[in-house]
Amino acid sequence: MRPRTLSIAATPVLVGTALALAEGATPAWLAMLAALACALLIQVGTNLHNDAADFERGTDRLDRIGPLRVTAAGWVSAAAVRRAAAISFALALLLGAYLVAVGGWPILIAGSASLLAGWSYSGGRQPISHTPLGELFVLIFFGLVAVAGSHWLQLGAWSPHAWLAGMVVGMPAAAVLLVNNYRDLKDDLRSGRRTLMALVGPGNARLVYAALMLVPFAILLLFALHGMKGALLGLLALPFSLFLIRRLYLTPTGPQLNVLLAGTAQAGFALGVLLSIGLLS
Repeated sequence: MRPRTLSIAATPVLVGTALALAEGATPAWLAMLAALACALLIQVGTNLHNDAADFERGTDRLDRIGPLRVTAAGWVSAAAVRRAAAISFALALLLGAYLVAVGGWPILIAGSASLLAGWSYSGGRQPISHTPLGELFVLIFFGLVAVAGSHWLQLGAWSPHAWLAGMVVGMPAAAVLLVNNYRDLKDDLRSGRRTLMALVGPGNARLVYAALMLVPFAILLLFALHGMKGALLGLLALPFSLFLIRRLYLTPTGPQLNVLLAGTAQAGFALGVLLSIGLLS
């Protein structure tokens, strides 16, 4: 389930809800909790499906330098992990039915696309995880779609601020995947995976990581210019992001990057929480 990075799913729901409340929405707490559970279930299902699928393709092996994968370790059969993934997606679908009743067709489209993307990340002949599009996938579904959808559930209207907030949340989430692929470059090349990291190389990947971690803070300034000065509270997370960028430049490829990966997820969560508090202040 990879709990150290599940905050990637929670952050956009918090930010989207906070933004809607700041724009005058009446709180719909049950919808927020359902959206939060749905987002977590989709990420869990995606992670479980990835665990089984990568083992079956031979991508995950016992000598990998990343965190242990239960299927590759032989702790659980691939069939059992696939069943767990299917259960997670099914529960998300059930919760999604309630969310559609609350939010209408935009939530139907967003939820259906999110479920399909969760399966497509590791499924099919050409999984998203085996292409340079993984980071873009994360930015769209764990940033733009999740924030805008959570915002819509509360306010029932679109707002350009929701798309900006989606970028703020989605870019650090994409950086988490970039670190993952940075760490796994050798194994990915051996198994034929052409991730963004494999496409641009380590030097350029570090620049991409820096951009993903820093551009969100520039977007906070746009919120301030639009009258939401409380968004600047998110700048308190900037030193943490700068620290992580420096760590990536100094840390050799290896298991040490597992700590950086978790730290990147924590930085994104910290930024999201601070932004949410600032918007509501």
